[in-house]
Amino acid sequence: MKHSTIFALSSGFGRTGISVYRLSGPDSGYALINLSKRILPKARYASRRILYDEFGNKIDDGLVIWFPKPHSFTGEDVVELHLHGGIAVASAITDALLKLNLEPADPGEFSRRAFLAGKFDLIQAEAISDLINAETTTQRLQALRQMDGALTKIYNNWRNQLLQCQAYLEAEIDFSNEDLPNKINDQVMLNLNNLVDEISSHLNDNNCGERLREGLSVTIVGAPNVGKSSLLNRIAKRDIAIVSSLAGTTRDVIEVHLNLSGYPVILADTAGLHESTETIEKEGVRKTYEYAKSADLKLIIFNAQTLEEPNTDSLALIDDRALIVVNKCDCQTKSLPNKIRDRSFLVVSAKTGIGIDSLISELTNQVTLLLKKDDVPMITRVRHRNALQKTEIAIRRALQAPFIELVAEDIRLASRNLGKITGKIEVEEMLDVIFNEFCIGK
Repeated sequence: MKHSTIFALSSGFGRTGISVYRLSGPDSGYALINLSKRILPKARYASRRILYDEFGNKIDDGLVIWFPKPHSFTGEDVVELHLHGGIAVASAITDALLKLNLEPADPGEFSRRAFLAGKFDLIQAEAISDLINAETTTQRLQALRQMDGALTKIYNNWRNQLLQCQAYLEAEIDFSNEDLPNKINDQVMLNLNNLVDEISSHLNDNNCGERLREGLSVTIVGAPNVGKSSLLNRIAKRDIAIVSSLAGTTRDVIEVHLNLSGYPVILADTAGLHESTETIEKEGVRKTYEYAKSADLKLIIFNAQTLEEPNTDSLALIDDRALIVVNKCDCQTKSLPNKIRDRSFLVVSAKTGIGIDSLISELTNQVTLLLKKDDVPMITRVRHRNALQKTEIAIRRALQAPFIELVAEDIRLASRNLGKITGKIEVEEMLDVIFNEFCIGK
């Protein structure tokens, strides 16, 4: 662990009313004394201080808070400087701190130091990043559950069970001639069977946690000029995509982030499905199919004016992930069929707004069905899922192993993989990857 003293602007850059600077490390108190020309204030109380540069020139008049170790975020001596926001103040305080031999913090370095000091585990550390990036209520609540240790409790309980099984088996291996309790192996196998069922059930969650964290992907697809871009603008309630009667106006994917009843959605407008010899249009159509294939939900749009001969490429994309939408109902001159490919559909007009509320309501229902998992803690990162899958594989292998030594080794591997999630093992090689996702000052 580093013993240097670091600093960062934690409140973000730009002109603001208040900017918060954070210092952490053994020289934090010294830096505050040097800047304020006064003794350290009372711990954990906001105190007004005038800060000066090395020549005695006034930098700013603000509030300072002193957090002596170990009762601080990082477990080290920490200082917070609450100063006026602005480029000139930021430049002056940065110069002053650098001249005191403090080092600018790397992304996530404060949280990394807190983790290494045992303030929280890796899951909780990642939850801090998720909370900062949360855009909706459900994302915020999911991050808070992880910060409170909901997932940690589950994984630690499973790991403790594995360690107990491993201890029993190694006792039988090392002390085979001793008077040990009967049927240890049978109890271990029963425990492993129950545990692997729990892990398998936890993994079988339809990736709800990752979808909630990253945003559910919804792709708008259809033939050229059916009103896909107009529909995107209507749902987003602002002009995002260029709308034109000229077919092929949309050539690249346009995305907008939505908040549907607290659930995050990434709505994508795509190029129209059609045959083309033009290079850019062909690439646009290729991307449309790519997005349609990977989307969690699809809005397949048809034109009410030409529904008697619907676009065959659009029809081919109808499946269980599709909501069928018939647009331009304000222009229809013929009666609409009851169903399309034996599926009900929604009738809307992106131009006038007819049916848009019903479409948003149905889209919200579908998103809720995909993401809502009550208050059950969910897997939120691929890193967690990969480790759990390896854990499950190792346990299943242990259940089939022909020798007790192999069973014990597989249980050890399973325990190690679980430990990778929370950081209960040597994880130095993973720290850079995890904490580099953080913003500066966190």
